[in-house]
Parts: sequence; C-alpha cells; structure tokens
Amino acid sequence: MARSRPSDRLRQLDVFAECTDAELAEIDRLSDAVTVPAGRTLIRQGDLGREFLIVVSGEAVVSRDGVEVARLGAGSYMGELALLANVERNATVTAGTEMLVEVIDRRAFQTLLEDSPSLCRSLLQGVAKRLASLESTD
Repeated sequence: MARSRPSDRLRQLDVFAECTDAELAEIDRLSDAVTVPAGRTLIRQGDLGREFLIVVSGEAVVSRDGVEVARLGAGSYMGELALLANVERNATVTAGTEMLVEVIDRRAFQTLLEDSPSLCRSLLQGVAKRLASLESTD
C-alpha cells in the first residue's frame, strides 16, 4: 500500500486546496505535524502569537473570557490574526479531543505569505468570512 505524502494530506485541507505543488512542498517543509492530547491549551487569550495552527484531525474548543464561542474541526485553522496584525491572541483554544495539527511558526508563516499567493488568497477569504459571520451575529 502506498504511503501518502504530507503534501497530499495538506491538499485535502480547504486552506491549501488551491496551492500549487511547489507551494505545498514549501508548506510541508516549513510545518511540523504535532499530536496534541485532549485538554491541552493550544492558544491562550492575551498571549502574543507565535504560530499558525491547522487542524488535520480532532476538535478544538474556542473560548473568549472563559465562554465557549466555537468548535473547530479538521480543515480549520487558527492563529493567523495574531500573526497578520501582530496583536495578542483574542481567544483561548483547547484540544477538545486528541488532535493532529500542523504548526507553522511566525518566521515560516511570513515566508509562506511572501512565497504563496494561493495561501494568501485563502487566508484573506477566511478572515473575511469570519468578519462577516461576526457582523451577522450583532
């Protein structure tokens, strides 16, 4: 049975769906797959952003000021706002189940933004959708 390459796994995630093979290879080179046990805090509200996380499998719980506001599953990502705007984390994210996440540190994230137009477009669309959904709940 053939083993799948990490870039094949990444291509299945919406945020990377439009990336070229070269872009996926660079993302694969700059990211680390990490298994996270249930209950572990991935991001803490108020901390400085140091990484971008993509959920490959499992579920994360997002809370603001101790109140659950969302659950994120496979294909979701988090941490981009703190890296894009150089602001503190606006929520706490905890592993609700065991998770597999791809982690991209701040320097690698900046490299990808410079080198990957497809990823930039995808992130911009994701941020716009989040803003639109926040406005619709007001």
